[in-house]
Amino acid sequence: MFNAFDRITIEVPDLSAARTSYSSLLGLFSSSGDLALGNVGLALREVSGLTQARIARLGLWDDSLPRGVGETLDGGPLAIPLERSHTRDGHYREALTETGIYAVDHVVLQSRDADACIALFRDQLGLRLALDQTVPEFGGRMLFFRAGKMTLEVIQHLETPPSQDFFWGITYLCRDIDATLAELDRRGVNHSPVRSGRKPGTRVATVKSHCLDLPTLLIGPA
Repeated sequence: MFNAFDRITIEVPDLSAARTSYSSLLGLFSSSGDLALGNVGLALREVSGLTQARIARLGLWDDSLPRGVGETLDGGPLAIPLERSHTRDGHYREALTETGIYAVDHVVLQSRDADACIALFRDQLGLRLALDQTVPEFGGRMLFFRAGKMTLEVIQHLETPPSQDFFWGITYLCRDIDATLAELDRRGVNHSPVRSGRKPGTRVATVKSHCLDLPTLLIGPA
């Protein structure tokens, strides 16, 4: 059973280029491609032959492993790419990047079977299922699993489910979205105008550059 997320691994075609681009959004990554946010770590990893960046796997925090170690975790019948890893201490830490982003709000998993995800994430791995709802305007069923102040959002499009489950996008938290967007403007990062979020009391903006072409949203308090 797991009570926190450990890291999000993003595979990229060129580590140097990815570090340069993503640092404009989040601040400086280490030379190995790592960045610690308040509730999870980000790990950029170069993969030869890859043509586009992808969220390759999600790590669940396991301090029974030596520090810095990760091991493949059974992703169930859907073969969801997971690992158990120990790259941080598992507790929330105050963190503030150079752009005012401080944590990951949620990661989105596109799935072909919501019930299988419940069996895996809630029943097998011990994540709390905070919400299970069908949302007609999004054409499907949405699950929200919560652990360590981060959410895994699962979307099953009922009419057109994917042939293979995959991590689709990521949403970052900022304390002052206007200040963050102003800093991103200064850095040349393109984004949408700020708008009201679906969650009451929030404002959001879509990042349109320097995000490795991953669907990326910023969210902050209204």
